[in-house]
Amino acid sequence: MTTNKLSLQQVSKAYGYVDALHPTDLNVAESEFVTLLGPSGSGKTTLLKIIAGMERPSGGRVFINGRDTTETPVRERDLGMVFQNYALMPHLSVFDNVAFPLKVRKTGAEEIRRKVGEALGTVQLAHLADRKPQALSGGQQQRVSIARAIVYNPSLVLMDEPLGALDKKLREQLQHEIKQLHERLGITILYVTHDQQEAMSMSDRIALMNEGRIEQLGAPRELYFSPKTAFAADFLGNSNFIEATVSEVSAAATRCRLSGGEELLAPRRDGVRQGDAVRLMVRPEHIRLIGGDGAAEDNVLTASSLGPTFFGDALEIRAQIADGSEVSVKVANNFEVAAAAPGQPLRLGWSSDHTHLFASGSGR
Repeated sequence: MTTNKLSLQQVSKAYGYVDALHPTDLNVAESEFVTLLGPSGSGKTTLLKIIAGMERPSGGRVFINGRDTTETPVRERDLGMVFQNYALMPHLSVFDNVAFPLKVRKTGAEEIRRKVGEALGTVQLAHLADRKPQALSGGQQQRVSIARAIVYNPSLVLMDEPLGALDKKLREQLQHEIKQLHERLGITILYVTHDQQEAMSMSDRIALMNEGRIEQLGAPRELYFSPKTAFAADFLGNSNFIEATVSEVSAAATRCRLSGGEELLAPRRDGVRQGDAVRLMVRPEHIRLIGGDGAAEDNVLTASSLGPTFFGDALEIRAQIADGSEVSVKVANNFEVAAAAPGQPLRLGWSSDHTHLFASGSGR
């Protein structure tokens, strides 16, 4: 049976009359990497602080390793913590920074030397043990912070935007290193970020948060390819939204009419009825530029190119459809750019299976 290293039961937080976190349930299994993802103000940092013991919940219970820790002080929660600002002590060496949580726990000197050596070796910094933090780069300082968090083998490691202060290339490198560390050591990680690419590349599961609630919880591919709400579709990846009205609902599909008269098909969705205003979503990479009559695709729209943008590995073509709204199409970087010059007519096609339908005017 899978052991939950973390279990939240109806945990909530209110500041006066403002609900920063609505009643929330979440389980994190042993050796799992779960990310709290969301925009600023979504409640992810509040939830992390409650788990860490830095904030008292207004309601609910927090269990770590099966033990109710809702009222337990921070130092007794068996947690490792990694912060964006590193939180290293500048007057101590790298060795002593990593050794600090072991000394607090009255660990013997020989065991401290062994465990600190192992932790620094794991993050490839054993050769810098005698340096002070200010002599290290930002990436090296964050590796020290990670070594300090794992040195005493805690039940759960909390990481709060740990890569936010680093440049893009170093951030991507450390993403890979943290994921490798997780896989090699089997540690349980709860990670907080607002960066969707970071969350999708590292996580076993993502808890997408919005306005103090978990909007959707699942594997990265599930959230990307099967978003349950318009917010989830919009926050994860790039999305095209097209306003429409439901003209027909059958057992297999929903037919929708655009204001310009075109019709598009989407998979059937419970609760949607004829006459409902809806938003259709399709990813830019699922649209292709087609010639002829476009009969091979369920959905076809005529459009006028607004011009391409070169991104190195791909081209993004912006286009305007008949109702005046804009959509983007992602194509290979060897595409003939002249064919997408501003003003060029385009035919856009995609499968109805790649069309997601949401109620208009809501995040749902």
